[in-house]
Amino acid sequence: MFDYSNRVVVITGASSGLGSQMAKGFASAHANLVLLARRVERLESLANELHSLYGVSVLPLKCDVTSTENVNNCAKIVEEKFGKVDVLVNCAGAAKNAGVLNMTDEEWNFTMDIDLKSVFLVTRAFGNIMKKNNYGRIINIASMYGLVGNTALDTVAYHTSKGGVVNFTRAVAAELAKYNITCNAICPGYFETELTHDTLITKEFTAYMQATVPLGRYGREGELNSAALFLGAEESSYVTGVILPVDGGYTCV
Repeated sequence: MFDYSNRVVVITGASSGLGSQMAKGFASAHANLVLLARRVERLESLANELHSLYGVSVLPLKCDVTSTENVNNCAKIVEEKFGKVDVLVNCAGAAKNAGVLNMTDEEWNFTMDIDLKSVFLVTRAFGNIMKKNNYGRIINIASMYGLVGNTALDTVAYHTSKGGVVNFTRAVAAELAKYNITCNAICPGYFETELTHDTLITKEFTAYMQATVPLGRYGREGELNSAALFLGAEESSYVTGVILPVDGGYTCV
């Protein structure tokens, strides 16, 4: 079960953080990979590492996931090379943190473009390839902050964008089921990445985490991979529209 041999997995935001961690998880399950991000030199380094370790085919492509032209060009390259896309992981993300009373238009638009608009653009482009092959697994990386508010950090646009990803997932699951395409979302909790490091290492936020996360710690590297492998698997053919928190229990209390 969960053997990805001869499967093609596309991952956005793959140059660092959760994207690169999931790339390693899928490669260890023998998947061929397409890695998308803006920092192509990092993608190339990761591609070489994964090919060396697991012998899989890895295609690194520079892509601005907020650009329709960039995304569509990458989809064309992938279809020409592989002829199909079996799994799409929408993981690219960033945020400008501020509260509703102080957030600027630029901060709002930046966050919404990267965290929500990109999911639409990438899903549209690669979903059309899946439709042609009557098969697909779409996994959107939302956030537990897409399910609840928080009192530790004012970040209204991030909450809004990730909440949008959650219901986008449900809409796409309903719409694309007729093409044998499933769509599910993972809602990570506190994982230390380049995006979150500076916030998470503070004494104040660490104390908040210990008080609010039942498991009492941040997520460790690789602890998201099992959820992604489950949702992307051929065997998970009856799982769609699911919103899966991987948050140490934060949203259960």
